Amino acid sequence: MTAQQPPCLTVRTPDGRPLVHGTEVRKSRFLCSLLRVEDEAEAQAFVAAVRKQYWDARHHCTAFVIGDQPRRERSNDDGEPAGTAGAPMLEVLRRRGLTDTATVVTRYFGGVLLGAGGLVRAYGGAVSAALDRAELVERRLVALLAVSTDHVRAGRLENDLRAAGHVVRDVSYSGSGVRFEVGVPEPQTAEFLEWLAAASAGAAEVERLGSDRVDVPWRPNDRS
Repeated sequence: MTAQQPPCLTVRTPDGRPLVHGTEVRKSRFLCSLLRVEDEAEAQAFVAAVRKQYWDARHHCTAFVIGDQPRRERSNDDGEPAGTAGAPMLEVLRRRGLTDTATVVTRYFGGVLLGAGGLVRAYGGAVSAALDRAELVERRLVALLAVSTDHVRAGRLENDLRAAGHVVRDVSYSGSGVRFEVGVPEPQTAEFLEWLAAASAGAAEVERLGSDRVDVPWRPNDRS
């Protein structure tokens, strides 16, 4: 039996601002900033912005994961002992199945040394605590299908598509009818075509447009 692949998740930041969550460990303050990013340049710009915002902090340790198959990963300890900050932060992102996500943990030193083990737990724990409070979406590889039907059936078909949980990316209207651009998980394409034929009484036409990654709500118990 093939092992199930972990999901590709990213944080949902609809307003474009990072999620920030703070924790305290033995008088040191750890502020974890999380942001969805599309490429390495955007991740580096995010890191620079956090450094500027919290300019008076001692450390700004970072980790980010971008893409999938292959993923591009980077981490930085920013002056903490090697392997005690960026690496455990990156490991949390990996373990949670995150992609297209950058994180910066800013530390305000409280005067108490934590030791290597304490730093690993503090930095990894800061990212975990922030992710526990983040809204996540899953980035799924889907087949993009153009579904066309007449104006009479269009309203009912759109309702059925959305009610069945299919990703409707776009709706366009013309004199001859209505065209829906629908994202369907690749393994479910044949099943979707059967469903569509029944839902539209065979009246809908389908054209394959290609494939893409789309965001769908993350439901941990739903890996369909």
